[in-house]
Order: sequence, then C-alpha cells, then structure tokens
Amino acid sequence: MNAIVTAGGETEPKQPLYEIAHGGLKSMIEVAGKPMVQWVLDAMGKSTEIERVVVVGLPPETDLVCAHPLVLLPDEGDMLRNIQSAAREILRIDPQAEYALLSASDIPALRAEMIDWLICQVKDVSQDIYFTVIDRGTMEAGFPDSKQTYTHLKDTDLCVGDLHCFRLKTAAEDTPLWKRLIESRKKPLRQASILGYDTMLFLMLRQLTLKDAEATVCKRLGIKGQAVLSPYPEIGMDVDKPFQLEIIRETIARRHERHSSRPE
Repeated sequence: MNAIVTAGGETEPKQPLYEIAHGGLKSMIEVAGKPMVQWVLDAMGKSTEIERVVVVGLPPETDLVCAHPLVLLPDEGDMLRNIQSAAREILRIDPQAEYALLSASDIPALRAEMIDWLICQVKDVSQDIYFTVIDRGTMEAGFPDSKQTYTHLKDTDLCVGDLHCFRLKTAAEDTPLWKRLIESRKKPLRQASILGYDTMLFLMLRQLTLKDAEATVCKRLGIKGQAVLSPYPEIGMDVDKPFQLEIIRETIARRHERHSSRPE
C-alpha cells in the first residue's frame, strides 16, 4: 500500500510550538536528533506493508530519507488540498492503486508494527475511509499526562488517532462534499451543518454509541466508513503543545535506552 504523510503548515505566532519551531514547520521540529517527520518515515520504512511514501507540504530539497521510494510534494495551502494533491500523485504513479494510508507527521512514536496492524485490519473490505480511534483507558495508560481531547459517547470516551486509511478516488475527485469541507475548514458552524446539528446535539448529550456515531456521520457525508479501535496509544499521541513534545522526547529516549541495553 502507498502512504501519505501530511507535513505542511508553518507555525504561527499564536500557536504553542511557534517559538520551538522558530516560526518554521512543526514537522521539522527536532526530536532525539531527527526532525519529527523523519521518525514517521523511519516507521514507514520498516513496514512490510508499505510500498511508497508521499510526503506533502515540504520543499523538494528537504533532507529526508525512507527505506521505501519517497516522493516530496509542496504545500498546497491547507491539509485537505494537500491530501488531494498526494492522492492524485499516487494515482499518477500507480493508476491501479485503490487505497492509501494517511498519517500525520507529528506522531513520532509511531512504529512499523502499528502501520502493519492497521493495514491488516482493513484488508479485504470495501469502505471509503477507515479512521482510527483510541479509547480513553488505552490512551491514558500509555500517556497519562498527554491531556488529549475526548469525544464522550454513550459507551465510551474516545480520541481520534492520526493514522487512517482511505480510498484514493474519494479524495482525488472534486466531489461536492470535498468542496464543502474545504470551504468550511475554518468555519465550525458550517462544518456542524454538514454533519447535522442533531448529530452534534446527540454527541453532546452522550446519546450515541460508537456504532451509532459511525453510521450517522457516514450517512451525512455520503460515504462508507468504519472506525477502527486501536490498541496503540502512540497512534493518537500527536504533538501540539510544548509539554506533549517533551513527553514524546522522553518516550523515544526511553525506547532507545531499552534497545541499547538489550544483550547482543
């Protein structure tokens, strides 16, 4: 399977990581001697299920490497257009490709087995999108101080992961839904109207189960989708604030120490 890594977007003065990134790209913030996005590419490179990786949002001369063929695409101005650009590039290279993995660049604790796990979960099925979610217990067991934002459902509390799988043509085509989502990207009320205010109300009142929410949102968007409950909190451990960056740096340092201390 091909993979897309979204790595664009320079930090802005009001954002928590602006000073750490020196006004540059969050994806290039240093973590244990490497840019944050390079850790994601290292995981992709060790995956037995990945064939090619497209990083979108970075200049072509950016110094990154991957064990699989790597393509760098420039920033198109926002995440949705970046995903479209990457999807079209994959279809240009491989017209027979049907699905792609989609990863954020700010989950440097990602490991190859997590990527392979998700791809195996979605094989031999035919949804338009598979989105990972992590239940609160799993997330807090792995990263108790991460202060994630949770959606409160009737049967569980969940946070959304940053590793997904989607049908390429769903993103590559300029469908009315895609255009509406792009146009409303900075307008929460308009986004709520797309999903339906009744859905948002039921979520707020905790009257929807995970299956209810999955079915309702997919019906509103006119797509077939499925939530995939992840056993890996690392998939949801993104870096948006300085304290989360420190958590990730400590996590990777401990992982390196464990690996170094193993007998040969």
